[in-house]
Amino acid sequence: MRAEWRLAAVAAGLGGLAVALGAFGAHGLEDAVTPDRLDTWRTGAQYHLAHALAAVVAFGLAAVRSAGAARWAGRLFLAGVALFSGSLYALVLLDLPVLGAVAPLGGLSFVAGWAALAAALWRLGETA
Repeated sequence: MRAEWRLAAVAAGLGGLAVALGAFGAHGLEDAVTPDRLDTWRTGAQYHLAHALAAVVAFGLAAVRSAGAARWAGRLFLAGVALFSGSLYALVLLDLPVLGAVAPLGGLSFVAGWAALAAALWRLGETA
């Protein structure tokens, strides 16, 4: 099995984790944290799910077409999930506002991932 397919499987697992964490926020945290913190959790879960799906697509594309830029896109999406969503989850659970300073690094990873995926798709369009 190519490494990209394994990474796509990891990303798919992260998608399932995003759903579980979203449900935990909705049902397990609603009485334990402030409404603002609950909104922060939801934002983390939404971006987590969206970028887990994007990583599946990117790694799948990299596996099928050996697209290096798509591989980088997937990696950047995974890094963004860890940095952005992870810091938001930790901020809510640990009540440490300083962790919010990590989120922009994850946001930059997401943006760079989308740019890399766009480049990969552009290159594939040139060869089609």
